[in-house]
Formats: sequence, C-alpha cells, structure tokens
Amino acid sequence: MSLAVVYSRARIGMEAPLVTVEVHLSNGLPALSIVGLPETAVKESKDRVRSALLNSQFEFPARRITINLAPADLPKEGGRFDLPIALGILAASGQLPANELGDYEFAGELALSGELRGVQGILPMTIQAQAAGRSLVVPAQNTAEAMLVSEARVLGGTHLLEITAHLTHTRQLEQAAPAAPDIAGTGIPDLADVRGQYHARRALEIAAAGAHSLLMLGPPGTGKSLLASRLPGILPEMTETEALQAATIRSISGLPVSIANWKRRAFRAPHHTASAVALVGGGSNPAPGEISLSHHGVLFLDELPEFDRRVLEVLREPLESGRITISRAARQAEFPAQFQLIAAMNPCPCGYNGDPSGRCRCNIDQIERYRRKISGPLLDRIDLHVAVPRLAFKELDGPGGECSAAVRKRVVQARQRQQQRSGVLNSQLDNTQLQSACKVEHSARQLLQRAMEQLRLSARAYHRILKVARSIADLEDMEQIDERHLSEAISYRCLDRNTAD
Repeated sequence: MSLAVVYSRARIGMEAPLVTVEVHLSNGLPALSIVGLPETAVKESKDRVRSALLNSQFEFPARRITINLAPADLPKEGGRFDLPIALGILAASGQLPANELGDYEFAGELALSGELRGVQGILPMTIQAQAAGRSLVVPAQNTAEAMLVSEARVLGGTHLLEITAHLTHTRQLEQAAPAAPDIAGTGIPDLADVRGQYHARRALEIAAAGAHSLLMLGPPGTGKSLLASRLPGILPEMTETEALQAATIRSISGLPVSIANWKRRAFRAPHHTASAVALVGGGSNPAPGEISLSHHGVLFLDELPEFDRRVLEVLREPLESGRITISRAARQAEFPAQFQLIAAMNPCPCGYNGDPSGRCRCNIDQIERYRRKISGPLLDRIDLHVAVPRLAFKELDGPGGECSAAVRKRVVQARQRQQQRSGVLNSQLDNTQLQSACKVEHSARQLLQRAMEQLRLSARAYHRILKVARSIADLEDMEQIDERHLSEAISYRCLDRNTAD
C-alpha cells in the first residue's frame, strides 16, 4: 500500500485555508473515489486527471485509489485541486519522489492534454503559502498576479510535465518575475475637463481629502457623472497593503487584476437595477459584491432614487463599519467594504425642479415622494450634499479648472496630516479621536450650536459636520477649526432631515 501527501488551499471568503490532499493506493478492483466534501467540479477532476496523466505518458494505476481532501468539513470547489491530485497519484504510485512535495503548495486545473489552466483566488493562496514558508506552484497564467505578494516564491508552469520535471530535478522551473511597476495617472479622466461647477469641484476635493461620502443634486446634464468619474484622479495611490486587499477581492471574484495599475483605486458604478445581493455580495459560497469591489476606492450610484429602497438600505451598515458579513446556513464570510460613496440624483422626477427655465411640471407631492425614496437614516450618513446647477453658456465656453494633478497634491498633503495626527482619515475618526482632532474655536462652537437647533441636525450629522470641517482645515494646513471652516461644512448639509433611525 502507498500513501502520498500534497498541499493545496481552498477558498472561503477572503481566506485560503490549507487543504491536505492525501492519496492512498490499495489492492482491489480499479476505482477512484474523492472524499472530503468535494463539489461537482472537484468530483469531475478524476476524469480530467486520468486523461492528463495518460496523455503525458504516465501510467494510471490500475488499483483502488482513495483521495481525501482534509479537513473533511471544509467545502472544496473548482478545478484547483486537479494538479495536486495528479501529483499525489504519481507520488503514491512511485512515479514521482514523495519526499519532494512537502516544500510546495500546488494549485491548477488540468486540461485533458496535461496543460495547466489558470484558476481563481490565487492572491489569498499566495499570501497564506508565503506565511507558511512554502513555495507555490501555479499555472503560468497566474504567476503575474501571484507575484504582487512581495517576497513570495512562486513557480509557474504550462504543462504537467514541467511540474514533474522540476520535482525530479530534470529541469528546474524559474522563479516568477515580480509584477511590472505601476503606471501612475495614465488613462484616468482629468478634472480639467469639467467646466464651471466650482462649488461642486470644491466639495469633490473636500470629499477626497477626508474620504467623505458625497451626494450631488442637480438637473440632467449638469456634470454630476462627469465630476464623479474624476474623483479617482485626485485620490492618492493605494499603499501596498491597501492594494493587496483590493486585488485579493478581485482575485476571488474572478475579475482580472491590472498588474501595471494595481495600486489605482477602483471606480465601480453599478446600474440602478442592481439587486441587494449584487451590492453586498452573496451566494451559497459567499462572494463579494460591488461595495467590497470598491474597497479603498469609489462606489458611484447614479440616479440614486431609481435604486430600490431596500437595496439602498443595505448600504447603511457598511457605511458605518467598513465591512460586510454574509451569513448562510452552512457558513459565514466577512468581506472588507471601506468604500467612498458618491451619489447623484435629480431634484424631482422630471429633473428640472428649481431650474430657471421653469420646465418643471412636478407637483409638491410628486417631488416629496421622489425624494422620500432615499431614507432619512441613509441620507444622514452621507457627509456632503451639494447642488450642481445648470451652467450658463459663458461657463461652458470658458476654460477648464485646475487639473487633477494639482488638486491631488493638496489632497495627498491633507491626508498625510490626518495620518500623522490620528492614524486614520477624518471620515474614520471615532468619538474619542474626534474630540482630540477637532478642536473648535469658541465663536465657531456657537455657530455649530445655532445650526444644530435651527436645522434640527442629528448627533450623527453633528459629528459628520465636524469631520468635514476638519478636512477643510487640513486642506488649508490649519491646526484649529475656525468659524469659516464650520460654516462651509454646514453649507453641505442642505438635504438633512430630522428623522429617527
């Protein structure tokens, strides 16, 4: 009797738990069975592995083969276990030295010819393999993504024969090359394309400086979507840790990871027909949704009232916590969701309420019903509300404003001040940090008190006004918040309602 052990990894949410592939050959009628909670794609691997071994000129043992994927209670899915199963059979049958397998982890789907095909979720596997001190052997298509993990030892192959040649020291696989350097600022829409809308541009800069959420209100065609698409261009590049988290989410979702621009912040703009599951994620094996794909980036919701109200309500918790937990009967998965929400809406159903042209024909009840599609608690969680009015001809025909590079420089400096002072951005300050970071002059405190009373602001709105004022002061490199900063921050709460949670 022969036994071989090969290491691989499963995919559960953001994690890649270790899977030990145990292959046992015994006497009896020829058969192959896979145990250990395999899903359909894993069960089908026995046919792919058999053909791949025979077409690679190996012998397929005519014995009873039992393959155990341990731990037994961990779900296994996909074709990633084809390669470790094939190597386990070869080692158990004496065609491959079993003592060479312990230093490696393997993942890859096999074609019937023995060629290797790429699989999803390579990044979390690479992180865990590097932490365990093992080399990771993957299909060549996955090596560029895997090498985003610095100091990881990754070997890539195109065929089963290349892997076996490496393990028998016949021909060594080469260490995968590190990812290509970032190409910063290329292909991102520039803020200089926006004509006029100086008030909205200012709000966008403040939102970028403190990672605040922003709602733009205005008639159709005034530049709301144009402004939102320019936000990534004025945001600083992600750190390596942030970029690795964002790339991991894309990897487990089966989306391509841009190697050249992997530190660029995501800009996701789902259609208003998107479901709640599409936004937060879900499925029998929980997968991330749009809010997690926007992690450390921008989630833009255009035509906000057109989204189903129940869909919008799922944003409330992740806006506060920065994470989303998806629970199913069999398992639970938690995904990060620290995104910057940018939304746009029309002032009324026809879109022209308040327009000087007088084109609006909506009555008060219609306007009220339209705006009530956005609940008070959700609106209360949006830091800035800004009007984006229709432009006059001279503004449209005039020169553009500052370019993204100039604005980004101020944003980067403001964020550096926040990190040095509190260790987090202003939008992420907790109540204790808020008291120490937001020092307000006496006259400014009186102004805030009057605003609280007259506008009937909630405690959450009070805290968010202080955070926005802190970002305005940081853009000006001011240590203390004065009356001017608070006055501007209060002006961005035009849609507040006094509603209970």
